[in-house]
Order: sequence, then C-alpha cells, then structure tokens
Amino acid sequence: MTKTPRTAPVKKAPGMLRSSAIYSALTLVSRFLGLARDLVITAKLGGAGNIAADAYYTALTFPNLFRRMFAEGAFAAAFVPDYSRRLTADGEESADRFAADALVTMAAAMVAITIACQLTMPWLMRVYSYGFLANPAKFKLAVILTQITMPYLPCVVIAALFAGVLQARGRFIIYGLYPTLLNVVMLVAVLPQKDPTRAAFAASIGVIVAGVSQAALCWWGAHMTGARIHPRHLKLTPDMKALIRRMIPGVIASSATQVNLFISAMLASQVAGMRVWLNIAERFYQLPLSLVGVAIGVALLPRLSTALQKKDHDDANAAMDQAVVFGLALSLPAAVALMAMPGYLVEGLFARGAFTTTDAAASASLLFHYGWGLPAFVLIKILQPAFFARGDTRRPMNYSLISVAVNIALGVSLFFTIGFPGIAAATAAASWITVLQMVLSLWRDNIWRPSARASGKMIRVALACLALGVILAFASHFRPLLETPFAHLKLGPLHAKEITVLLVCIVGGLLYPALLFAFGGVTPAEARAALKRNRGEVGPVASGLP
Repeated sequence: MTKTPRTAPVKKAPGMLRSSAIYSALTLVSRFLGLARDLVITAKLGGAGNIAADAYYTALTFPNLFRRMFAEGAFAAAFVPDYSRRLTADGEESADRFAADALVTMAAAMVAITIACQLTMPWLMRVYSYGFLANPAKFKLAVILTQITMPYLPCVVIAALFAGVLQARGRFIIYGLYPTLLNVVMLVAVLPQKDPTRAAFAASIGVIVAGVSQAALCWWGAHMTGARIHPRHLKLTPDMKALIRRMIPGVIASSATQVNLFISAMLASQVAGMRVWLNIAERFYQLPLSLVGVAIGVALLPRLSTALQKKDHDDANAAMDQAVVFGLALSLPAAVALMAMPGYLVEGLFARGAFTTTDAAASASLLFHYGWGLPAFVLIKILQPAFFARGDTRRPMNYSLISVAVNIALGVSLFFTIGFPGIAAATAAASWITVLQMVLSLWRDNIWRPSARASGKMIRVALACLALGVILAFASHFRPLLETPFAHLKLGPLHAKEITVLLVCIVGGLLYPALLFAFGGVTPAEARAALKRNRGEVGPVASGLP
C-alpha cells in the first residue's frame, strides 16, 4: 500500500501585524523579566568597583555574539523560507527531513565552535578583552566564566531551529515565549547569592541550564504542531551545502550590529565597569528593537516569501510599506525617550546596591547615542527580509562590511577623542549608513519604493514623536519637582525615583497614541485593521495603509 505523504494542515494564517503583535506581547514579557534579571544582577555585582561584574558580562556577551549571528540571523534567514517552501510544495515529510539534516549539521558545527572556543579561551580573551590584562584576577575570572557559558551556543541554535519550524507553521506563542526561560532561571540562580563572585558563577551556570530548557521547550512545541524532526546521520547533502552557501553571506549581513557591538566591547575592556554600562544601555534599546524590529521582521519574511512565490509585487510592496510605517511608529517614540531622558531612566531604575549613581551616569551617556541609532537598528531588521526573501544575501553582506569598516574607524577615533560615549555614537552612525545603502538599493531596483501615502505617514509619525520628546525632556528637567509628592512613599523596593520614572513612562505611553492619532501618523481604524486576521487578500484593510 502506498504511503500517503503528510501535508501541512490548512489553517488561516494570522496577518503580519497580528503575528507581530503575538510575538511582541510575549517578547515584552521576556524583556521585562530580563530587566528584572539585570536589576538584580547589577545590584549584586555592581559596576566599576567590582571585577566580577565585568567578568560576568563578558561571559554573557561572548557566546551571545555567536547566538545572534547564527540563531537569530543567517540561519533563520536561510532556513525559514526554504522550510516554508517545502512545507507548502512538498508536504511535511520532505520539510521535516530537510529540518532534520539542518539540525544535525548546525548542532555539529556549534559543538565544534564551542569546544574550540573553550580550549583557546585564554588567547581569545586576549583579543576580546585585552584591557583586562592589566588586572590578572579579572582576566582569569572572565576566562573561566566564559568557558562555563559557551555550551549555551549549541543549545540555543537547536532551539532556534525548532523555533524556525514554529515560525514557518505560523505558531508564534512558544517562539516568543522560550527566551523567558533564560531570565527566570538566572533570577532563581542569582537571588540567593550574597557574594559578587559567587553570584557571577551562579548566573553563568544558570545560562547552561536555561539553554537546555529552551531547546527542550522548542522541540516540544514543534512536535505538538505535527513536526517529526529527529537526529539523522551527519551528511552534507546538496540541500545542506546550499543552505550553508546561503548562510555564509547572511552571517555577516544579519549580524552587522553584533560585529559592531563586538568591536565596542573590545574597546570597552580598557575602562573598568564599561562592559556593565554597555549592557545596561543595550538593555534599554534592545527592548524596542525586539518588540518592533525583530517581531515585524519575523512576520514579514514568510509573507514576502509567499508573495514572491505568487509573483504578487503589489502584495510585497504593501507589506514593506506597512512594516516600515508601523516599525517607525513604534520605534521612534522609544528613540526620543532614550534621548530626552537617558539619565532619568538609568538612575531611576538601576542606581541601587553596588551599582552607583556614577555608574548610572556613565551608562546614560552611552544610552543617549544608542537612542538616535535605535530607528536604524529597527529598520535594518525590517529591510533585510526584502533581500532575504529573494534569496539575495550578498548585497546585505556587502553593506554590512562597509558598516563594520565605518564603525571601526569611527569607534577608535571617537573613543580616543571624546571618550567612551564615542563607541555608542559610532555604532549608531554605522547602522544609519547601512539603512541608507539598503533603501537606495531597493529603490534603484524597484523592489520597494514607499508610496506617497506611506511617506506622508512617516513624516506625521516623526512630528508626533518630536512633540513627545519635548514633553519627556521637560519631565526629566523637572525631575526633583515630580519626585516631591512621593518623597516619603515606599512601595516595596520602589522609592520616589523609581515611582516617578515609571509614572513618566506610563504617562508618555498613554500620551503617544493620542499624539500619533492627532498628527495622522496612524488612525485608530488603521491600527485596528492591521491587527485583524489576513484573509488572503491585500487591500486597504490588510495593508493598514488605505
């Protein structure tokens, strides 16, 4: 009897913005847990006054560099469109065989990288953290902690593969939920600790426990959707060779921001505490970047791939219009908040325990520059799928190489002229150069040209954000006056400064939609329509841009 191939079940897929909303809501939970994690860890470890702080953040960022390059960047860009195509055209069995081959190939590669890094860590650390050489105790602790955290890399890449399967199948709940495990496990590991060095070791071990848990959760989620992906013999099939070829330029293209941050970290090792300051500043801009840029990019790539398969240029262009307008509508207010009151945010939330007001001021000076770079970080995530969906990874790679070169030149020159804030300024400037190159390329090839309607909305969004920025700057300036009514109020760990900064953020968040609607950046009807389920046709309702 002939075996009937399994075919993907026919379901109504959620619309792009609705998918983004699901992913963003779950990412919001993860990011707030991450904020809680960082609040606890900085209070335990401190900043410039403790070697454990710099050593721990080195151990956390080093494997995360590879994670963002492989798990969140090139691999997803190469794997998801191919898996989606096979799922639609050839059925589940073919798609799952492809995923199984990719699982074994990627796992083997990541294990090899992990072992190589662990064995050569003392020499790698001389490059990544050459500034630590002046403090042998800090250097040794950074090497040991990073060797502990490196096995997180294969775990999270395996999790990313199963998460990509969930993405291709239109299931975004576990896809958005699994990163929260890292924050929960690390909070449980660090909270009981009293000594900074013990806390750093506990947090590093917690990273490994979380990685295994994330891989297990994503496997279970993919299995529940009907995917049957099991390890196979390692074999470089023609499909795997093609996947790797697509990944090579994508590793660079998707990870330009991470390479820039790596360069920033190298320079930062020369200043005691700067690894901590950078991490705190990154925590603030990574929240809107994940909620907006990554979320829309995650939902945009499958939609563009489908539109191109149907040769529907209008749908692809409408999707890009929608993604860019809503991406700016959600990222620009965050950018102006980071620029208008960076000190208010960092000191109000993080200045406690071993993390001093001096540490907070240093982190705030970095946050200001990341603020004006935030829209560029988001736009890169939104524009890349326009290339990846067409199988073009070379041009984004070339643009990224230019961006890295600019970041190196600017970062080194500004670091030795205006000091450590120049690192953040160089990263922001390099990212804007990448955005400019991408937009010009898409325009020149007639792949995407924003409609007059979309362009007008971008201008209105910018005006609404400018008004919001003025209001927040006034709030920051009159901070002592705002704190006066709460001077004697205490709500658990929250004092006057924490209460007022949270209230300012809440009021700003409530005020922005009113400003956005008043200026006409987005109308209430468009906001509601964008979140409705896509019925398979693109029009005024589906695109959100009548």
